[in-house]
Amino acid sequence: MNGMVTSSSGLHPVVQAVTRRIVQRSAPTRSAYLARIDRLVGRPPGADRMGCANVAHAFAALPANDKFRVVVQKAPNLGVVTAYNDMLSAHQPYESYPALIRDEARLHGATAQVAGGVPAMCDGVTQGLPGMELSLFSRDTIAMATAVALTHDVFDAVLLLGVCDKIVPGLLIGALHFGHLPCVFVPAGPMGTGLSNDAKSKVREQSAQGLVGRGELLAAESAAYHGPGTCTFYGTANSNQMLLEAMGLHVPGAAFVHPHAGLREALTREAVRNALAISGKGGSTRFTPIGRLVDERVIVNAMVALLATGGSTNHLIHWVAVARAAGIVIDWTDFADLSAATPLLARVYPNGSADVNQFQAAGGPAYVLRELMVSGGLHTDVATVSARGTPAYSELPLLDGDKLRWTALPPDSGDSSIVRPAARPFSTSGGLKLLQGNLGRCVIKTSAIPDDRHVIEAPARVFDSQEALLAAFKAGELERDLVAVVRFQGPRANGMPELHKLTPPLAVLQGKGFKVALVTDGRMSGASGKVPAAIHVNPEALAGGPLAKVRDGDIIRLDAAQGTLQALVAADEWATRPLAHLSPEQAEVNAHDLGRELFAGMRRNVRSAEEGAVTWL
Repeated sequence: MNGMVTSSSGLHPVVQAVTRRIVQRSAPTRSAYLARIDRLVGRPPGADRMGCANVAHAFAALPANDKFRVVVQKAPNLGVVTAYNDMLSAHQPYESYPALIRDEARLHGATAQVAGGVPAMCDGVTQGLPGMELSLFSRDTIAMATAVALTHDVFDAVLLLGVCDKIVPGLLIGALHFGHLPCVFVPAGPMGTGLSNDAKSKVREQSAQGLVGRGELLAAESAAYHGPGTCTFYGTANSNQMLLEAMGLHVPGAAFVHPHAGLREALTREAVRNALAISGKGGSTRFTPIGRLVDERVIVNAMVALLATGGSTNHLIHWVAVARAAGIVIDWTDFADLSAATPLLARVYPNGSADVNQFQAAGGPAYVLRELMVSGGLHTDVATVSARGTPAYSELPLLDGDKLRWTALPPDSGDSSIVRPAARPFSTSGGLKLLQGNLGRCVIKTSAIPDDRHVIEAPARVFDSQEALLAAFKAGELERDLVAVVRFQGPRANGMPELHKLTPPLAVLQGKGFKVALVTDGRMSGASGKVPAAIHVNPEALAGGPLAKVRDGDIIRLDAAQGTLQALVAADEWATRPLAHLSPEQAEVNAHDLGRELFAGMRRNVRSAEEGAVTWL
């Protein structure tokens, strides 16, 4: 990694040092978390522990044979927590999974019950609309719904069915609060390749300029998003799948197999077998509760895999929260230090032109993980849901007749424009930078930004909503070099929505030759493009953060090379300048209609973005 030799243990020194730092920082909270797990492990089975009325309710709807198995024979009972709905293309395939899971469980003398469903919203549907203001908080709502499902407390292991943006982090946070239970995540795969992401982006930019109408834009979008499965760009949903592979929480190689491929059913059945194998019941000798599996090393593996693939910046929020759910404390400095030492091994849109299907065909997660292992970038001495450990995640699954087996990857990349070996990376760093200065702490994803755009110095144009920026663009007011400051977009203000609607107009301005950047306390996520974007600025404006001091015309310097974000204002003036406040009218909009009222408590209690925007601490 990054041209540096590994330590005597075979692990890169920076990975080793960051892991050690996290272990030391987390010692009090992690030890308390593990003590809580130990109190719950080893209890009698639910059917023995509970009163007769409780048991009768829990298994009332089971067929007689299943009741006999779970109550009398004390067979393993698997819980299923599903994010199925057919609004999300990625989750539509889950409709048939419970029957498949029950069938496979019965083949092994076990039982399975759908413990509960969790909400799952599509960010693609709500992008730029009021629903997006509930999106980040849906993660903790999903975590709570997972807890409600598992509170029935009659399960020996859990299968978690979810793919998309907030759903996987929410399921994982919820599962870690039941850390005594073994858990396996079950993906559903990406949709087939449609209109290329580059072509889609071009039509969006033409639409922003009024060069094409709604009909042409809708046709392009529908050609891009056209069937069951995840969207094919490397956004938060597909980054989720990469991270779960790196953490050993999937069946190896399960991430990017099409929902309707024959291999997909075989992988789902294998997930059931893995769950039974780590359940500690029915002859299982490999009891692996998720709270023990997800330790500091596994969290670091996820962080490295994210950085090596140029994944979603949302995970600088989500994985802080995931780690905290396991008693582990990480921050953006940890991400930045790992990024500086992690080679960029993949270029998948928006960091390249390939989609995830092309990524998979070129070697996919298995190739990246293999290269990280051999270069000392990953901890390989960790538990996984697979009996074959971390090395299994560097192999590809395939069907041999009706048998599932894994095969080693070819030594070379299937397409060196998409994935490369650690010895010849696209970049020697992971393309994520921590920026600090008198505007606060924030992050920028540089892997998709041309080198000549890593430093932008220009006058600020300040907006308190994304709608105000769009209106100014349409009025022709932004035809110049500028840093667009979009504030009051943090968790406390309005739930920290993604601001993807701003990408096309800013890209148009950049395409005209202007120096353009975005600075915001909101989010951009994995679909952010080639416009420099300093995001997640912390503290947020509503919490008294310095973005509230910025005025139109202030010169802002965003310097990704040096890691700084500064308002070039005299120090004495900056120190005494009053904070701007969110207008009562905008505050009213943020608080009401379309469900916003129900999330008022979350807005009041939420921690900062760098603390994971958690609402449950």
